[in-house]
Amino acid sequence: MAKLPSLDKKIVNVTSLDDIEEENKYWFSKSPHERIEAIEINRRMIYGQDRVTSRLQRIFETAELT
Repeated sequence: MAKLPSLDKKIVNVTSLDDIEEENKYWFSKSPHERIEAIEINRRMIYGQDRVTSRLQRIFETAELT
């Protein structure tokens, strides 16, 4: 997923923040893959592309046992 999807501003759905049941119904209708993809899109929108592609440095060290 190199590019963020464009936002369709023609479709607007306004609901109450307290309406948890409707939100649960929406997300449970999606597959696990679609849910993870939505999380990834939100993460890229918030933190930007550079922060997403940069990873923590991993250090692997071996120890010789005597």
